[in-house]
Amino acid sequence: MSLPRYTLPALTVALLTLPVGLGLFFTLAPALGYMAAPGGPAPFSRLMDWPGIGPATRLSLTTGFAATALSLAITALIAAGWQGTRAFALLHRLLSPLLSVPHAAAAFGLAFLIAPSGWIARALSPWLTGWDRPPDWLIVQDSAGLALIAGLTAKEVPFLLLMLLAARSQTRSDAHARVATTLGYPRAIGWLLVAFPTLYAQVRLPVYVVLAYSMSVVDVAMILGPNTPPTLSVQITRWMSDPDLSLRAVAAAGALWQLALVLGALALWRGAEALAARAGTALAMSGHRLPGPNAALRALGLALGLAVALSVLAGLASQAIWSFAGFWGFPDALPDALSLRTWQRHGPMLAPIALTTLLIASLAALLALVLVTGCLEAEARHVFRMGPAGRLILYLPLLIPQIAFLPGLQVLMLTFGLREGLWPVVLSHLTFVLPYTLIALAGPFHAIDPRTFTAAATLGAGPNRRFWRLRLPLLLAPLLTAFAVGFAVSVGQYLPTLLLGGGRVTTLTTEAVALTSGGDRRAIGAYALAQTAAALLPFALALALPRLMFANRRGMRGG
Repeated sequence: MSLPRYTLPALTVALLTLPVGLGLFFTLAPALGYMAAPGGPAPFSRLMDWPGIGPATRLSLTTGFAATALSLAITALIAAGWQGTRAFALLHRLLSPLLSVPHAAAAFGLAFLIAPSGWIARALSPWLTGWDRPPDWLIVQDSAGLALIAGLTAKEVPFLLLMLLAARSQTRSDAHARVATTLGYPRAIGWLLVAFPTLYAQVRLPVYVVLAYSMSVVDVAMILGPNTPPTLSVQITRWMSDPDLSLRAVAAAGALWQLALVLGALALWRGAEALAARAGTALAMSGHRLPGPNAALRALGLALGLAVALSVLAGLASQAIWSFAGFWGFPDALPDALSLRTWQRHGPMLAPIALTTLLIASLAALLALVLVTGCLEAEARHVFRMGPAGRLILYLPLLIPQIAFLPGLQVLMLTFGLREGLWPVVLSHLTFVLPYTLIALAGPFHAIDPRTFTAAATLGAGPNRRFWRLRLPLLLAPLLTAFAVGFAVSVGQYLPTLLLGGGRVTTLTTEAVALTSGGDRRAIGAYALAQTAAALLPFALALALPRLMFANRRGMRGG
């Protein structure tokens, strides 16, 4: 720890900003006429001539706004109606593990549930529906993007709920809610009017991240979104992967259009925030207690929270059954027999892919953990705190659509003669793992009583000794949890692996998404299950190791 005080923070800021800045430049330059093939039509003209540009733009906006608004509304209703109750503790226990489930695995699980031949239709047939064969309904990959909205909502509710709970320690929202209750406001109404505004100010950036992600996601859109035309981000990925190099400029124009849509959507959302704040203030000033809707809001929050948790859990169970299923005809709710045939058939191919996934995720999560721990230690030693600009830099790779800057990084590598492969993939994952690792570790790091280190200093322990002998043992459980969070984020990365791997690096996520076109549910179930297991394994270790190492020290076990 003898590095200069700003070395690790500066390196971390560089890893968060340089890939985004350079990637944006090399992605957008062809769209603006630089580095483009001469003589061809302007990229924007070709983009606007594409017949699907209108529907793709509409899909990007509607799915993004709908998924974000639904996720935020469900999260707020759960907290408003049930915070501090047993039902809330149950929902918290059900939803928290779902944060580690990769988006693609959750999307596959939802598809297995709601498809015309999915588990829900099987459970209701034929006794209720009369169906002896799957109905000819387009539920998954519907043209309106409803399945895509449902899949994104199921994954974002756990994220926003955990962000909301983490923000409670930085506000006096609980005290405000108690005051509202003493003034006669029903529980849910009072919480929404006085506690939610202060909490929302703390989770505004995570909400923006959800909006940007929902508008530009690729892997979930390929699984649940429409195909003809697809969402804009999926179409850009297709253009980037096309052997016709002239389409790269069209893809660059599409990326610029996607970026403009996201920035415009963020501005619209900011305007909607102001309107909602004005309406909430007017309602509070009117003095109406609104006892009528309170019970309905509480029931709705509980029902939607349970629906989110059970949909993901049932989807994972469905994947597990499909991966072991023998013959499984419609409308049978369960297969006729279970066998290991799918795993035996795909095991030899799946094993090296799983090892590659674990290697990439381990390297990215470990590098992120070292950098984040170093930054927080430098912050503690030299007494500087992250301001609003620091928080914006932290969220920058999550606010800018991946499809807007990752293709540029690929072009940058090729321009300088660098080859795609394992290390570019690790470094690209690191850009996305860093913010989540810092979010997971910062709270526990700052929560340690500083008097512990003051006492150690008075006994003659230097800064390095205090770090190695006090800080790290006290933070073992949070460090392992932060590593697990980073690991799960890396496992779920699709676009960075696809573009920076150049086809030479295959992970469980890229392989599972590639199987979508084949429609083999048994193979998809096996890969999605392996992907989920890979993401959950570090969380299990993060829970078990502190308990084993500190069996006689309850306060150091975490959790």
